[in-house]
Amino acid sequence: MIYTEENCLLDQFILHLDPNNNADIVYSVDVQKNVPIYDCTIIRDQIPDAKYKQNLMAEWAAVLSTGAGVFVLKQAFADTTQIDQATEVFQGIIAQERGTMGGEDHFAKSGANDRIWNALEKLCLQAPDVFAHYYANDMIALAAESWLGPAYQVTSQINVVRPGGSAQQPHCDYHLGFLTADSASHYPPHVHQLSQSLTLQGGVAHCDMSVASGPTKLLPFSQNYPSGYLAWRREDFKQYFENHYIQLPLAKGDAVFFNPALFHAAGANSTKDVVRMVNLLQISSAFGRAMETIDREKMGAILLPVLFDALNTGQLSEAEIINVIAASAEGYPFPTNLDTNPPVNGLAPLSQQQKLKQALKLG
Repeated sequence: MIYTEENCLLDQFILHLDPNNNADIVYSVDVQKNVPIYDCTIIRDQIPDAKYKQNLMAEWAAVLSTGAGVFVLKQAFADTTQIDQATEVFQGIIAQERGTMGGEDHFAKSGANDRIWNALEKLCLQAPDVFAHYYANDMIALAAESWLGPAYQVTSQINVVRPGGSAQQPHCDYHLGFLTADSASHYPPHVHQLSQSLTLQGGVAHCDMSVASGPTKLLPFSQNYPSGYLAWRREDFKQYFENHYIQLPLAKGDAVFFNPALFHAAGANSTKDVVRMVNLLQISSAFGRAMETIDREKMGAILLPVLFDALNTGQLSEAEIINVIAASAEGYPFPTNLDTNPPVNGLAPLSQQQKLKQALKLG
């Protein structure tokens, strides 16, 4: 069995949107629109108790896996001075980069938003003291470990949506969500389930975000649909999302975390004066790495003339050339420097394998 976009059925999808899966929530202070809300002032008092901490993390993992797929942490930053200091640095980076970068974004038109790629490293290098106090945050660490375990890898992008900024299309995220539907359909079903376990999506509000300012539109429980990484691309699923999504307001210093397979989209900023800034976190499992460090770029440069000659002389068939490329070049474009290698005309840059195939004029 394989998943295909054509085999995705809306009536089956709707059956997976079951709010009864939230029945085991114990530690939240509220549930709004099926989304558990947690008070971090209470959590901080309780997490020195090892059993409480373990049980809380297990609850968050259950919410992300089979529950709503999303939870909100109120006052994730007890001291919003840390938010303000980081915001000031980010605004400076935006001013420095405006006009010097391509302005490409995953879902918005070029230049529609202000975005800082690799905001994690840039904040660290420009203001290490601000970085240290920001990422000393215990709630970010707790959320990451609850889903990914220890030794996780943090990346961060700043997204700023100005008044009048339009909403995104609904989508799922990293990893399979960044592939084309055709590419994603070539992965077996168990990989579709594994993909969502390798990443935790998060967002830290850098300003008060009313619903009118466009906080993330969410469809709780949608990560439970097995072929969701293909389904979100269909017009009938997109329309269902637009008819049933929910939004929750966030205060500065609040955080939201969700399963990357959850159907979601940034909302439209319909205010006249709120410049919405969010620190988008994509936190990855430690295990998404190869065993050895290999200079595949160097390998590709050396192999290209050899493969070109072998193809033109008939020493190797196209299928055999593709096998060589698969064994030598990166088939996945991430991680990359998104400033110098942005996603142009798609959700992701070209991979090394795609570049080699283009150079050799292979299909």
